[in-house]
Amino acid sequence: MEHPQIQQIPSGKMAGFGYLIGDGASGTCALIDPAFKPAHFLDVAGRAGFRVTHVINTHSHPDHTAGNSAVMAASGARLFIHKADAPGLRIFFNRAFARVLGGKGSPPPDVLLSDQDTISIGRIQLHVIHTPGHTPGGICLYTHGHLFTGDTLFVGGVGRTDLSGGSQRQLIRSIREKLYRLPGETRIWPGHDYGSTPTSTIAREMQTNPFTAEPQATTDGDT
Repeated sequence: MEHPQIQQIPSGKMAGFGYLIGDGASGTCALIDPAFKPAHFLDVAGRAGFRVTHVINTHSHPDHTAGNSAVMAASGARLFIHKADAPGLRIFFNRAFARVLGGKGSPPPDVLLSDQDTISIGRIQLHVIHTPGHTPGGICLYTHGHLFTGDTLFVGGVGRTDLSGGSQRQLIRSIREKLYRLPGETRIWPGHDYGSTPTSTIAREMQTNPFTAEPQATTDGDT
């Protein structure tokens, strides 16, 4: 089994994380959610010996997409996003907010993703898990032993659901019914550095994340 090369890259604002996931055999890589420091993302890839062929957005919010344009122009990479979040890339608010934060509005996507699609990075297979709740087209990306969770699941937390298209009930269902069925040792790579550690595991979040804990049953006499 081919093991991916992974680098967690601070995006420079809003405690964001983007990621490089590379295939050593082909020398190609994907950048997941490059945001406010696209030149740094490209430099990380170049120093690691990779050619950027894919830009993948876990969702359309500008703190995850503001670097798309610069990375794609410099590398020729194609842009992947879930079909339900693709329209969000063109929303005026998102494009304007990206510029306020020092980035740019995103070009349109090259590939529209659906649940259970597979993205091939050389010999690395990334499996698309549609996890609506933070946004309608939010996704997580799974390859053996690793899960990139975007703004769906954080270390000790979950994504906010008070923005347009958000749903707390849907988000918690996505986590419990899809992510928590993955092997417990799966490493979680979140979209923001909001927790006590920069990464976690499925088992740890199932045991300790207060936002996804199953409600405790009550008995007669409880108040």
